[in-house]
Amino acid sequence: MVRMSVCWFLGSLFSLVAHAEVVEIDPAQVARLSASGVPIIDVRTEGEWKETGVIAGSRLLTFVDERGRSDPPAWLASVQEATKRKQPVILVCRSGKRSRAAGEFLSQQAGYSTVYDLKGGILAWDKEGLPLAPAVTAPTCPTGARC
Repeated sequence: MVRMSVCWFLGSLFSLVAHAEVVEIDPAQVARLSASGVPIIDVRTEGEWKETGVIAGSRLLTFVDERGRSDPPAWLASVQEATKRKQPVILVCRSGKRSRAAGEFLSQQAGYSTVYDLKGGILAWDKEGLPLAPAVTAPTCPTGARC
């Protein structure tokens, strides 16, 4: 019983160390980190990207769709194509709520060690007067068609 308790305690302690926290950063910090090569993932929907624009160089990977649905394993596969677990990553959404949830998923479930979240989302970025670029999304092909 004691051995089991010690194993549980050590396992719990290790899991706390293994999972990094999501760190909120302001728009100026996002700009500096992005300029140094840290990738930005915009988790908003395509409609939101087109409505406001995006931070130049962002990867556009919707975390929760317009209907409130999400597929974390599929989203993670897309994130892993753009980043590495040991590489820092910045997440952005409209106001900071969805990117926070996506960041917690990356740090707690997927083992990402450094996850930044733009505090206040794209609204904060825009309020600071920082530049937004038009959203460029990949064309979608009808089922069975070649594009």
